[in-house]
Amino acid sequence: MKRKAWFFLFLAFVLIISSACTNSDTTEDTKDNEGKVPVSGTGEEGGTIKIGVLASLTGALESYGKQTQRGFDLGIEFATDGTMEVAGKKIEIVYEDTETKPEVAVQKATKLLEDDEVDFLVGSSSSGDTLAVLPLAEEYETIMVVEPAVADSITGAEFNPYIFRTSRNSSQDAVAGAAAIAKSGVKIATFAPDYSFGLDGVAAFKKAAEKLGAEIVLEEYADPAATDFTSNLQKVIQAKPDYLFVVWAGANSPWNQIADLKIQEKGIKISTGAPDIPALSTMEPLVGMEGFSVYYHTLPDNNVNDWLVEKHKEKFNGEVPDLFTPGGMSAAISIIEALKKSEGNADGNELIGIMEGMSFDTPKGTMTFREDDHQALQTLYSIKLEKQEGIDYPVPVLIRELSPEETEPPIQN
Repeated sequence: MKRKAWFFLFLAFVLIISSACTNSDTTEDTKDNEGKVPVSGTGEEGGTIKIGVLASLTGALESYGKQTQRGFDLGIEFATDGTMEVAGKKIEIVYEDTETKPEVAVQKATKLLEDDEVDFLVGSSSSGDTLAVLPLAEEYETIMVVEPAVADSITGAEFNPYIFRTSRNSSQDAVAGAAAIAKSGVKIATFAPDYSFGLDGVAAFKKAAEKLGAEIVLEEYADPAATDFTSNLQKVIQAKPDYLFVVWAGANSPWNQIADLKIQEKGIKISTGAPDIPALSTMEPLVGMEGFSVYYHTLPDNNVNDWLVEKHKEKFNGEVPDLFTPGGMSAAISIIEALKKSEGNADGNELIGIMEGMSFDTPKGTMTFREDDHQALQTLYSIKLEKQEGIDYPVPVLIRELSPEETEPPIQN
């Protein structure tokens, strides 16, 4: 009996020593060069990649924010083949509503960076919100993928190396808009909201149009929150342009008042970028207008867009993706592609070199992050608004694709 007791005591002692050695070896094996155990965002297997998405989920740009959200979720699904993982890491998405208020955007971004410890920022629906948040990306050395804000200054005067933009910028819109109407001898008035989106949009359009020989006879700006544009539009009528080029975003659009004042009957043609589907529903008076489009679901012809249209209909009761849905998807795809190349390393400084010059497939075709300013070069579309049977809004019909080379904006940073 004594011999058996000593044997069991000896066996227990061996098991304890073995267990201690195993635990010690495991801890040492998982430490990095500084003696710290790797956490989310490193290149090690396992863990979680957190992505914080800022969007206008309420307020005037609510529809834009929700389109981005849908597109981003679908983009992660597409780029990960439905696994919601990349390089052995799970993807976690945290959405925050900026309410289209720059001060709220800063608060929400700070919360994402400090409390949620996100590895990436994405957003936002408003250029004003986005510009307010840009310095935080640099301060926290975190990659921010800008979508869908378009102000030139984001990748221009306010640029920092942690910013990459999948949305087009005002200059890309301007080149597309000018290509539709500007030529020698043409007189053009512009109308836009009085904030960075409108100001940058008009400045870029003016430069592109004048380069083609057109004359800008009036620049008219309205309060972004206004609903009555009568006084602004009366000034346009008095200027007697050949065209009125409108730069607009948001639910408080001027289309009905343009129709009420019979501007086109006064010999002034209207041109603009084709907006999202709810806004297209208010543009019945503009059937026949030639302009440009960022996206309409029938315009691109590629496999990624086919997947997006089919999956969107499947998930959202037959609805087609709208203007900013493919942008959300493109932002998600760019992040996953970068993480594949980095083998899961989400360190901002490492990713800058990987993402500069990186090309990736999107619903709008291949995009490329330009090395100089991290603006994604991309396809836009020259279109005409037409009525189609069974559709209760004017439909953007393709005239021709405007290639990434054609719409390449100037470097402004």
